[in-house]
Amino acid sequence: MDITGKRALVLGGTAGIGLATAVDLERRGARVTAASRNATGRERARVGLGDGAELRDVDVRDRIGLIALFRELAPLDILVCSATGGARAVGPFLEMDLDGFQGSFDKLWGYTNSVRLGAEHMSEDGTIVLVSGYPARKCSAGMSAISTVGNAVEGFVRAVAPELAPRRINVVSPGAIVTEMFSPDLEQTATMLAGTTKQNLIPRAGTPEEVSQAILFLIENDFVTGTTIDVDGGALLP
Repeated sequence: MDITGKRALVLGGTAGIGLATAVDLERRGARVTAASRNATGRERARVGLGDGAELRDVDVRDRIGLIALFRELAPLDILVCSATGGARAVGPFLEMDLDGFQGSFDKLWGYTNSVRLGAEHMSEDGTIVLVSGYPARKCSAGMSAISTVGNAVEGFVRAVAPELAPRRINVVSPGAIVTEMFSPDLEQTATMLAGTTKQNLIPRAGTPEEVSQAILFLIENDFVTGTTIDVDGGALLP
């Protein structure tokens, strides 16, 4: 796919990986809309995005809002969803509040809403990219909810890829990435990430821009669908 002039929508596109992707898409000539439910995030995103990008207010759990946005922007060529959907539960599973575990699946419901409602508004050669995470296949202590959701996201993509064809759908699975989701205390965040990544083959946290490069690859490469690409510094390896 030649990105120049393509209509792109990035859900969860005002912070972290989503914002980095929106910026990269705009730099490559796409007509970009970045959407999220976070008003503060949208204000900050304006600094990084060019004047040609649009910012919209939408919650991926709000089907009516999504339908309205898809209809307005149609036909879409590129759909990226990195929205978390809401809070994610962490901690020992046998001590976990089950409502918290269930609530972590708002990410999956947001993704299924976005794909199901967005697909019909996409061009025939359109492409979709979702974001999971390395705990899907290597679960650390306390990450059972996040791991289970990630597994579901990756399985969902493999399941629906045949139905979406010739449109394509893929997943990027990041490792530990420095984003706004961590504590504003930079020293505390640096210490935490150093501990998380010290056993990785590349012993550091990644950046949103490094993940965006993988997302752009999946958008541009017309011979890839139903696939998960890992950008994790070797976190999955022993």
